[in-house]
Amino acid sequence: MSVRVGVLGASGAVGADAVRALRAAGVGELRLGARRTAGLAGQAAEVVAVDLERPDRLARFCADCTVVLNCAGPSYRVRGRVARAAVAAGADYVDVAGDEPAYADLSGLGLAGLGRRAVLSAGMLPGLSGLLPRWLAEQRQEGPHGGELTVWSGGLERCSRTVAADLVLSLGGHAPDGRPPYGEPLAAWRAGRRESRALQPRDDAELPSFPGPVALRPVLSAEAERLARALRLDRLDWFNVFPGRRVRDVLAALAGSGGPTDEAAERLARACAMDLTGRRPYYRMVFAFRTAAGSAVTATLGTEDSCRLTGAVGALAVTETLAGRVPPGLHFAAEVLDPGRAAGLAGPAHGATLDVAHAPLEPAVVTGAL
Repeated sequence: MSVRVGVLGASGAVGADAVRALRAAGVGELRLGARRTAGLAGQAAEVVAVDLERPDRLARFCADCTVVLNCAGPSYRVRGRVARAAVAAGADYVDVAGDEPAYADLSGLGLAGLGRRAVLSAGMLPGLSGLLPRWLAEQRQEGPHGGELTVWSGGLERCSRTVAADLVLSLGGHAPDGRPPYGEPLAAWRAGRRESRALQPRDDAELPSFPGPVALRPVLSAEAERLARALRLDRLDWFNVFPGRRVRDVLAALAGSGGPTDEAAERLARACAMDLTGRRPYYRMVFAFRTAAGSAVTATLGTEDSCRLTGAVGALAVTETLAGRVPPGLHFAAEVLDPGRAAGLAGPAHGATLDVAHAPLEPAVVTGAL
């Protein structure tokens, strides 16, 4: 049987980058799906119009696919519906987004018993954000577990309404269907458990690797909690970084609003575009480790386009699934993909850099008003 990979959301920025990465990896037959297919004209692939609200069209898209890669969103609307259609068609499944709600939707399907594979959170954040700390942990001579980790993640780039809707969830609001928050704002990991209100937001902070003043918004996501448990960290602080003043104002206005709406997503997307006017886009993730033995290492991931890395991680999850290196069952990408292969994506082919310095970068260097 020939291998066919279906890419849903192929007309979007992430989907287009995933397609390029799949072709570079030598994946042959592709089926490209989108609600509006005009942007896919001229592709050397089968193009199919798909509407996630139409189960019949979704089923036809998944039919005869070996793996279905979902790049459509927002994730709170997709949840497990594409994965269910893929499994029903006998295909494996990869999603560049998806977290606990999607996992809950799929946990009762018995994928391992069916011999099917589903890999969720296979993007840059979540995904690479959980893989790079594991890769760093593997490099430490003192052993892979214990110690403290501080992460700063964010930047200045265009934001689609799909991404904006999921970003609103990071404020701690609920989706329209009442799903749990994406993460708990102000929470941190302390001595084996989540500690609420352990951290405070900062405005006009100065931080190495981020040009100019930024706002810091602490949040402990589900992925971060899984990472802390896996590495048995004593302490984990995670800060989302927002350089743009207009984005900060919109996020402040939306905090506690109850969840993403089309209007909220549109407001946030417009604010991102306005903050970017006349400025060069960038995205950074900085991981500052201090081991239990006292040594320190700091890794800085940089890119001008986070969509390229998101698409690349999704493509990696597909190729790893096709190669048989993902066991049957339901998985999060950071827990099943090889951290070394994931770290290897941070190179010129995907417009990214990864710099590692064996030196500390303590939270104390961050200055700014509370």
